[in-house]
Formats: sequence, structure tokens, C-alpha cells
Amino acid sequence: MTKYEDLIKQRKKKSTSLEAIFRKYKMSVSDVKNIQEEIENVKKEADRLMMKKLSEIEELKNKIADLEESVKSKDYFERPDYKFLLDENLDLRRRITELEQEVLETKADNTKMARQVDDQINKLREAGLL
Repeated sequence: MTKYEDLIKQRKKKSTSLEAIFRKYKMSVSDVKNIQEEIENVKKEADRLMMKKLSEIEELKNKIADLEESVKSKDYFERPDYKFLLDENLDLRRRITELEQEVLETKADNTKMARQVDDQINKLREAGLL
């Protein structure tokens, strides 16, 4: 139970005697009853507002907990294993680029060799050997 809920319960336990108020301030019983009703209404309104604020505080606490959880999940990006994975990914991308370059060079070499073979075959045909 929170501090505020305890205060509400303590306030409800205290009840002011009508006779004590009547004697002290020399007021009529109806005036005292009206004042007491107004006090009770104000207390109820204060209790209602306090409970509303308590629920708002709980909602804010939940939001804070959610935000803290999301921050923790974002902390993952600063952890060494994540950095390792980033470095590994970068290395793999570099290796892929190297291999793609090798494939392009091999295709270019194959094209040159195919032209050379065609040229040699054409020379052999011109010489009448084929």
C-alpha cells in the first residue's frame, strides 16, 4: 500500500464529533452538519483526485519500465558480440567483392583466350592446314 493510500485510510478513521464542534464554536447543529457534509465532500473529491494521480503515476512507471527495456535492447548494439558481427559482416562483404572481381577477370581472360583460339584456327585455315 502506498503512502497516499495510508493517509486516506487514516483520514477516514478520524471522525469529528458534532457536539464538540457545536460547543467550541457555539453553532447550530444544522450549520455543523452542513460544514461536516462539505468537509466530507471535499475529502471525497481529494481522495478521488489522489487516486487518479496514483493511477497516472503507475502508468508513468510502466512507461518508464518499457522505455528502460527498449534502451536495454538498444544497448545490444554497443556490446562486443554485436561489434564482432559487424566486423565479420564487413569482412565477408569485402571477400564477396574480391570474388566478384575475380569472376569478372576470369570472364575477360576467357574472352581473350577464345579470340586467340579463333585467330589461331583462322590462321591454320588460311594456311590450309584445316
